[in-house]
Amino acid sequence: MITDLSKSERETLKAVYRHTKDGAEAHTGDVAETLGVTPGTVTATVKRLADRGLVDHRPYHGVTFTPQGRRTAVALIRRHRIVERFLADMLGYSWNEADRLAPTFEHDLPDEVEERIFRALNRPTTCPHGFPIPAPEEDDIPAMPPLYELEAGDHAEVALPSSTDPEVVRFLEELGVRPGVMVEVREKHPFDGPLVVRVDGQDRTLGERIARHIYVRKTDGALGEKASSAKAGGRKAARKNGGAATNETGGASAAQKEGTNV
Repeated sequence: MITDLSKSERETLKAVYRHTKDGAEAHTGDVAETLGVTPGTVTATVKRLADRGLVDHRPYHGVTFTPQGRRTAVALIRRHRIVERFLADMLGYSWNEADRLAPTFEHDLPDEVEERIFRALNRPTTCPHGFPIPAPEEDDIPAMPPLYELEAGDHAEVALPSSTDPEVVRFLEELGVRPGVMVEVREKHPFDGPLVVRVDGQDRTLGERIARHIYVRKTDGALGEKASSAKAGGRKAARKNGGAATNETGGASAAQKEGTNV
C-alpha cells in the first residue's frame, strides 16, 4: 500500500470506493457529502490522486479507479476495519464509536503494527458493524444485499452501517437485531409488506423501509451458527489480552456516513 498519502487523500479514496461499488463513476458532490467537505475540496484532492495514478477524473463527469487505486482503497478499508475491531474488542468502544475514532490514528499506523493487531485479534473476518475485512492485496470487497432482498427460509448475518439513524439503532437493539447476529427469514409479505425474521429464537417483524437499511451476508444456517461461535471466541481472546468486548450500540451522529466504514 502507498504509505505517503495524506489523511484527506486516504479518506477520499475510501469514499470514492463507496460510490463506485456498483461500477458507476463517483461524483465529487456525492463524495463531498460523504466526507462532510465542500465539492471544491474534493476536486482538489481528486486531482492530486489522479496525478499519482490512483484515479481517473473527467471534469463534469466523475471519478473512477485505476487498478492501483482500487487496491489502495481496499487496503485502506481493511486497515479501518481492523482498527475498529481493536477499538471495540480490546478497548470496549461501541461499534459506532469505533467507527468515529478509527480515522484519528489509523492513517499513521505502520503496516507491521496493523498486521500485529490483526493477529492479536485472532484474525477477525468482520468489523464491529458486521462488514467483511478484505484479505491483503484484494481489489474488491463482496457486496452485501439489504435484508429485504432475502426470501423466506434464508439465513444471514446482520451488518449495520454507521449512518443508521440512532432511533433505528435503539429500535433494532430492542429486537435483538445488531451487527453480527444471525437471522432467519420466516415470512415475507407481498407488495412491499413486512418481513418476519427469527432472532435468538424469537420472531420479530420489520417493516420494508427498515429492512432495506439492514445489510446481510447470506449463510447456511448451521455454518452461520459456527461462524457466530468463532467470533465469540475471538472476543473472548481479546478480553484475555486485557480488552473488554461490548455489545453497546450507541447512537451515531446524523452526519456520519456509511462510507466511513466500507
